[in-house]
Amino acid sequence: MGNHTLLDEFILLGIPQTQGLETLLFVVFLFIYFFTLLGNLLIFAAIVSSPTLHTPMYFFLGLLSIFDMLFPSVTCPKMLLYLSGQSSAISYKGCAAQLFFYHLLGSTEGCLYSVMAYDRYVAICHPLRYMLIMRPGVCVSLVTVSWLVGCLQSSILTSFTFHLTYCGPNHVHHFFCDIPAVLPLACTDSKLAQKVGSINVGFLALMLLFSVCVSYAHIGIAILRIRSAEGRQKAFSTCSAHLTAILCAYGPVIIIYLQHTPNPLLGAVVQILNNIVSPMLNSLIYSLRNKEVKRSLRRVFHSLA
Repeated sequence: MGNHTLLDEFILLGIPQTQGLETLLFVVFLFIYFFTLLGNLLIFAAIVSSPTLHTPMYFFLGLLSIFDMLFPSVTCPKMLLYLSGQSSAISYKGCAAQLFFYHLLGSTEGCLYSVMAYDRYVAICHPLRYMLIMRPGVCVSLVTVSWLVGCLQSSILTSFTFHLTYCGPNHVHHFFCDIPAVLPLACTDSKLAQKVGSINVGFLALMLLFSVCVSYAHIGIAILRIRSAEGRQKAFSTCSAHLTAILCAYGPVIIIYLQHTPNPLLGAVVQILNNIVSPMLNSLIYSLRNKEVKRSLRRVFHSLA
């Protein structure tokens, strides 16, 4: 990689059309980032500290909370630094690492959403066999496969992107290093890398979304067969938070990577929703719509008090 690279660093130009708003954006994003870390840390603490939540469903939710703390941490600290007046330069290796971990965590979290949908499918459609099917070994295997898929995806995308020669302009028209923003700076033909990036990310996102839709189609049929309104409401309440989180996660990804002509401002807004806002919303969604989590959070607050 180094033998083909003449640039030592890139300059992140930040969010398009926001000149003069740096102080306001710094305060807003600092609050969102802090709230994201705090909210997801509290959910994780509530799950770990409550024996009643030591089930497959909350095992996956605890992992999701960890991802929602790590995912914005790939891009947000650097963005806060240059919004506060610090240097907006990022080293070549730092840019490659940012792109790698962004896609590693994003792809793995997408797989985790599909695993959580399958978990809800088993819980509602096969309740008597739930603990047999979702035994600890199976849960660990599903998470391991999710990590392997994320690692493979990020390795391919990073390799294709940074195998190119970068010798000219080094201004990245974005607030972090991502494929659509970095590839236009390449001195060599980047069409293959663009195709690989669009196909890989789009294909994985659509396949994972399809798996979620299949699980929830079966769940919907099972819920309609429940005779009592109370039973249907209880079954739906266990899935509504997960469905809301999925809509917040997959919408931005599909919009960004399936664009024929990327729009810098639209791309930045959608990426902010995906990178920073969605992880914060997940903590709110799962804490406000889940009675068991709310009860555990109250115990955590009482113990801290």
